Amino acid sequence: MASPLQAANKGFVPYVMQKGEEYMNEKQKDHFRKILLHWRDELMQEVDRTVHHMQDEAANPPDPADRATLEEEFSLELRTRDRERRLIKKIDSTIELIANNDYGYCDSCGVEIGIRRLEARPTASKCIDCKTLDEIKEKQIGSA
Repeated sequence: MASPLQAANKGFVPYVMQKGEEYMNEKQKDHFRKILLHWRDELMQEVDRTVHHMQDEAANPPDPADRATLEEEFSLELRTRDRERRLIKKIDSTIELIANNDYGYCDSCGVEIGIRRLEARPTASKCIDCKTLDEIKEKQIGSA
């Protein structure tokens, strides 16, 4: 199964910036809105597949080992869907940022995040420098 990020980037054509083009113009915002909506649709289809799969497999097998295997499989699926549910919320809030003209700028320092970084991670809210600093701080705190 493809990762959520691979699903988001499947089938989109990388944005080609024109010389002198303004950052986060309407064409760029539309480009990212389409990526995010496609990603959200893919995740929602996964949720539907999981619900149908769990309904189809909901029989209670008489063998305890089979039952345990089925319960573990359901548990893993539900954890995955919970992560995807949180991701869907993040996608929705990112789409809202686009609508409010706040998308594409670092939450920490305010600089442009960059088209390529946003294509790699459409929900990115920090530039690569601030994200790297956060990760270094996190490692330092974790090892203390």
